[in-house]
Amino acid sequence: MIFYSEFQSIYLILPLIGFVIGLFGTMMGGGGGFFFLPVLTLIIGAPSQVAVATSLSATLPICIVGTLSHYRRGNVDLKTGRLFIFAGIFGALAGAALTKLLTSGQLKTTFGIYVILVAINVAISTWRKKHSETNGKPIKSLTKLKRIGRGSFFGFFAGAIAGTFGTSGTAPVMAGLFSMRLPIKIVVGTSLLVVLMNAIVAVSAHFVVGQIDLTLVGFLTAGSVLGAIIGTIWFSRAKLERAENNIRYVFVLVMIIIGVLMITSR
Repeated sequence: MIFYSEFQSIYLILPLIGFVIGLFGTMMGGGGGFFFLPVLTLIIGAPSQVAVATSLSATLPICIVGTLSHYRRGNVDLKTGRLFIFAGIFGALAGAALTKLLTSGQLKTTFGIYVILVAINVAISTWRKKHSETNGKPIKSLTKLKRIGRGSFFGFFAGAIAGTFGTSGTAPVMAGLFSMRLPIKIVVGTSLLVVLMNAIVAVSAHFVVGQIDLTLVGFLTAGSVLGAIIGTIWFSRAKLERAENNIRYVFVLVMIIIGVLMITSR
């Protein structure tokens, strides 16, 4: 269901928040749903079911702008992206159905636990990667079967997360693409493509089981589109390969903070 909420003065900060999320979302391979959901629930006070569907809708402009910009710069692996997208469609539909079965408090707590678990996984994988680089051990390429297996697993999981929590499933997508040992810029560009398709499927499903507040979507995207354009340009020009591990550790810290806030909020 689509509706317009009444204007509140606190909505005036949403374009700035949207700009920051759009800026970093396109540099981290996500549409920003991971951050939109806590903003809508913790700052705006929107009910979780409304926040989930609205968060997904607000990610669409960021994903569209980011995907097109990265594609023009050769940062999108279409073959790998299709594998994640196909599996993610089924996951997103399952996740959207699950949302209707959970209460607002259960959604917050479950999302908080999910965030912390993903943060731990990213931290461990980053440590292993850094340890391997320090010891000078070569990284073996994956077989075709392993690539299909990992793509299907992480793709389905990402779709399920997108449909359930409205977070666009960025974390599982990024984890899956990194596990396939792709360059960081290809990971980010391909992730945006996968997240875009997950969000489209999940938003479509939420027309039936969720509520989308177009007032909130409008205020958020007023700044997020500009942020997405600037973020993609900056990311494509930056030399980030050497700083990749540090970037991932910062992301881990942010995820843990958000997870704790979601679990402890009432």
